[in-house]
Amino acid sequence: MLEHSNLLYWLIVGCEAAFWAVLATALGVRYVVRHERASSLLLLVLPAIDVFLLAFTALDLKAGTRATFAHGLAVTYLGFTVAFGPLAVRWADSWFAHRFAGAPPPRKFSTRGWSAVHDDLKLWLRCILAWVITLLLLGALITLLDDEAITQPLLVWYRIAFGSVVIWFIFGPLWSLLFSSWKRSDT
Repeated sequence: MLEHSNLLYWLIVGCEAAFWAVLATALGVRYVVRHERASSLLLLVLPAIDVFLLAFTALDLKAGTRATFAHGLAVTYLGFTVAFGPLAVRWADSWFAHRFAGAPPPRKFSTRGWSAVHDDLKLWLRCILAWVITLLLLGALITLLDDEAITQPLLVWYRIAFGSVVIWFIFGPLWSLLFSSWKRSDT
């Protein structure tokens, strides 16, 4: 039998797989089957996946399970899905439109000059948004449970958040600024 925290890890993986499966199905329905309304309805399932994971996590902790790294990861997954999900959906939509409807190819992220720095800066700001959402949800969960013995392991995520934001800045916008090719002018 699986350990309790292993079950939560598998649920996180399952939610990620469900996100991409629902997204691919919705876009397939839109561009291959050509049924826009059904596609839009399927896309409404994406937030439900996140709500399900958050609800399971909260109910698990409310039942008295001591928080583990997996509980914090589940909440972090939600924060990052909310912040980066729309970007992933737009990219996938433009890829499907290109592949199946003759639209132009999706825009690639810049790799040189100021536009590379600008693209990396926008992604870094999304990282900050993801962590703000995550930390607000963690704070709400900790407040809701009001049991330090259960929620104490979740506090490590505040340090992980700070470290992630710093590392993302170093290997994102700062890296592009310092090591990007400046031979060709980008706009």
